[in-house]
Amino acid sequence: MIASLLIKEDILPLTLNDNIEEALSRMNDYKVSHFPVSDNGRFIGIIAEKDILSLDNKYAELQKECLHFENYYVNSQQYIFDIIKMASNQKLTIIPVVDDSGGYVGCITHDAIIDFFAVSMAVDNPGGVVVLEVSINDYSLTEIANIVETNDAKVLSSYIVSNINSTKIEVIIKVSKIDIGAILQTFERYGYPILASFQEKIDYDEIKGNYDSLINYLNI
Repeated sequence: MIASLLIKEDILPLTLNDNIEEALSRMNDYKVSHFPVSDNGRFIGIIAEKDILSLDNKYAELQKECLHFENYYVNSQQYIFDIIKMASNQKLTIIPVVDDSGGYVGCITHDAIIDFFAVSMAVDNPGGVVVLEVSINDYSLTEIANIVETNDAKVLSSYIVSNINSTKIEVIIKVSKIDIGAILQTFERYGYPILASFQEKIDYDEIKGNYDSLINYLNI
């Protein structure tokens, strides 16, 4: 998934003629603490709520105040992992998207990222979840998928949690069966340590509520 496909087109940028009060109002409307600023279609940067909240003159135009514009953005062709890395490293609540000529294209919200992962992780599909611990040298998604498929199920989604200080990784897979007892027994026969298992449909609200934890765990 590239940035241009995650854009929320209904969020228009601030302009240099807008004032501080308008900027704070827009941030409040969209429940974000950053907002993009453009000038005649050209991306200027983003402003942060913490930088303008204490300003006395709320009616001063953005271009007339001594404001710091952060130059954080992603290109319209960058992939989802670049977007998450930018959001996580810079603690951004909104990510501007800019084209190759510096023109403002749109912006991406946390909700758009969560929606992407909700689809890619098949959270709306009923099924079970298995968390395995595997040596990074022994990891084989093909073997894991084969074990699942020998029990008349399919791997709906999978991802890895790794620790830089360990040779072990966690492999989280969602399978197409809710009753995963036979799958767990097969993993045990093949010597896979099972850290956790869940036989319920994953709650979308839980995924959304744990978004910050998700981006910290992603192996980018």
